[in-house]
Amino acid sequence: MNPHIKPVLLHVHASGPNPVKIAIALEALKVPYIVKHWDFSDNPETGVKGSKFSQINENGRVPAIEDPNTGVTAWESGACMNYIRRVYDLNNTIGPAGGSGQDLVDFEKWEYFLLSTLGPMTGQVNWFRHFHPSKNEDALQRYVAQVYRCYDVLEGQLQKSVGMSILPSRITAVDFHFLPWVKSYSFAGLSLDKYPLIRKWLGLMEAREDVQEAYAKIHNTAPK
Repeated sequence: MNPHIKPVLLHVHASGPNPVKIAIALEALKVPYIVKHWDFSDNPETGVKGSKFSQINENGRVPAIEDPNTGVTAWESGACMNYIRRVYDLNNTIGPAGGSGQDLVDFEKWEYFLLSTLGPMTGQVNWFRHFHPSKNEDALQRYVAQVYRCYDVLEGQLQKSVGMSILPSRITAVDFHFLPWVKSYSFAGLSLDKYPLIRKWLGLMEAREDVQEAYAKIHNTAPK
């Protein structure tokens, strides 16, 4: 990486699963970055729903990135990840391993499966288990069932690599997308007892240096 590159500004909240996946990609590509923390309030100066952050992301969510090297601002984790790959993954170390049309589609379909299904369903489990103001067991169980359905799909895919990576070729940005959501299974009140390959994959991902550095940087810079 060019030693004169300016650090990318990564906007995060320490407890959110989506910002860390972007930090992992930046670590994997050795792109310097600075972490900026926000809270979940509408405080005009510190909150993701406040006026200051709305100038960065009108939707009031993290992650978002600002890249001083290009002048680009991005939000939504999929858009941030793909921007980082286009600009900084010049040797294609975290993108599709092959160059065929099928390789590209396989990468995208698993990326979108996380972004559109497993991630949001897990988020709903967390909401109804921990944050909904009144108990709604029917809603909770509906989303629990959906997450387990997603785990069934993921477990089947991991059979192709014996639990080493989601795409059978190698670790890619797809694995970075999935990691923080699957890692939160215990907080969501879920179990991996029936998913030995997911458990194996999760352990391998958590042992990676880029993953550990990303989590440490976000949590060590969080407001006390």
